[in-house]
Amino acid sequence: MLASDIVRLVAERGETFATAESLTGGLVAATVVEVPGASAVFRGGLVVYATDLKHALAGVPEDLLAARGPVDPDVALALAGGARRRCGADWGLATTGVAGPDPQNGIAPGTVYVAVDGPGEGTGGEVLRLELAGDRAAVRTESVTRVLRLFAERIEATRARV
Repeated sequence: MLASDIVRLVAERGETFATAESLTGGLVAATVVEVPGASAVFRGGLVVYATDLKHALAGVPEDLLAARGPVDPDVALALAGGARRRCGADWGLATTGVAGPDPQNGIAPGTVYVAVDGPGEGTGGEVLRLELAGDRAAVRTESVTRVLRLFAERIEATRARV
């Protein structure tokens, strides 16, 4: 339901969106393209599972990745902005985190950042830190839900300002 609402809301605005995904590995994109009519608003996505691809494909600054690693709020925002720019979309969505079962570089499983970067001057981006429980599949699935929910909230917030 959430993905279909997003497709409808973005279509009503005449806008588009794209994704940059790490721990979700394309699950956000797959969820969106199940919705009839998604091709009118979804430009595409980047699966940047490996850290070096976050720079090479999404344009995340190498120095940011070197200093903070891939699981970081600023990296999430850079991924969202990179998806927007690289795919020529109005909006960019991003996921990065540790799905588990083991910690990554001292970061606990279930630590996730989701981000949305929007169009227009002054909208900027928004990132949320999540501490999710459950196994790998549950963390990945909830990450998809949370980034889509954040996106829906951002769309509604910008609609209220117009």
